[in-house]
Amino acid sequence: MTDYQYLIIGGGMTAHGAIRGIRSEDPTGSIGLISSESHPPYKRPPLSKGLWQGKSIEKIWYKDEELNVSMHLGRTVQKLMLENKQVIDDEGNLYHFDKLLLATGGAPVRLPFGGEDIIYFRDLDDYQKLRSLSEEKQHFAVIGGGFIGSEIAAALAMNGKQVTMLFPEEGIGARLFPPDLSQFLNNYYQEKGVEVLSEKLVTGVARQGERLSLNVRSAADEGSKEEIVGIDAVVAGIGIWPNVHLAEQAGLSVDDGIAVDELLRSGNPDIYAAGDVSNFYNPSLNARIRLEHEDNALTMGKYAGRNMAGKEDFYHHLPYFYSDLFDLGYEAVGLTDSRLETVADWVEPYKKGVVYYMQDGRVRGVLLWNVWERVDAARDLIAQPGPIDIKGLKGKFLS
Repeated sequence: MTDYQYLIIGGGMTAHGAIRGIRSEDPTGSIGLISSESHPPYKRPPLSKGLWQGKSIEKIWYKDEELNVSMHLGRTVQKLMLENKQVIDDEGNLYHFDKLLLATGGAPVRLPFGGEDIIYFRDLDDYQKLRSLSEEKQHFAVIGGGFIGSEIAAALAMNGKQVTMLFPEEGIGARLFPPDLSQFLNNYYQEKGVEVLSEKLVTGVARQGERLSLNVRSAADEGSKEEIVGIDAVVAGIGIWPNVHLAEQAGLSVDDGIAVDELLRSGNPDIYAAGDVSNFYNPSLNARIRLEHEDNALTMGKYAGRNMAGKEDFYHHLPYFYSDLFDLGYEAVGLTDSRLETVADWVEPYKKGVVYYMQDGRVRGVLLWNVWERVDAARDLIAQPGPIDIKGLKGKFLS
């Protein structure tokens, strides 16, 4: 049995943040990391952004092994035993810990068909598989119009590929962007050469020799006639399920992720959770939330690591996220839900401006569309108790 002062389950960006957090407080304590991936922690945003624009893959590595971390890669933890402070992996290896971090992330939502013919874009292996296919195939279907789908469609199109996007919503990013901006993106992507099939549901994938065919019907009409769309390869980005099975099996509190307190403890003083899998309270929103983006993974991991090493810092950070869509880019913070009332302040419609998400007289979220270096100011605005004068928002972040 291997014994660690700090044990991290998961090898993503949250694990990297935790390692740095631990080492900032404890330079010598033993750290073990168990990850089902065969790679040590790396930067994930370049997989759907920079690597498609010529960035070297060597730039993605964090090099956490230089901080005296024992990494057990390509292994999956099967059981967490709280009473003995032990975990066991799929090879039967036992690990003992003093403090444990569950940074288990999430698993892609999968369609009930297609098998290995669908790439569920999530990690470095998925990137390498898609990159290899892009060197020999031409026509790609991208299922999903959300965060990952919109980035991958843009990346493939910018690399000269024929791309067909399919999603059940009316527009790209419909759950995030107000309807007019979402519809603008439909037209914008089509201008960039992407075939956009909105309000469509993929019901099957079949192999036809070297090619694939998709069965597609109207998302609104279950009885509508199916169409057949022929393509060379399929990528899907339709969300993730948080990996909570270890927490559930150990009797920890689970509700849309692993529920943690403000110190990121999971109900047991020696068990912490952070990143995509963690459901936490944010005082600016006065709500519990779970987020699946880089800023939350890195910052929350750092806080968890420091607290495991003896600090007691409340995690009150309101994370932001960002994306690049061809020549457009944005940063967003807070509750950016298109179902809320939205107030847009455009310098140039759909090219540069700010969208405010309103609820109960307060700003709950801010979308900075081609507007930069305003995230901290947006956080301050979201934290204000209100009521907010909507007219006073005009030009607030555009000067």
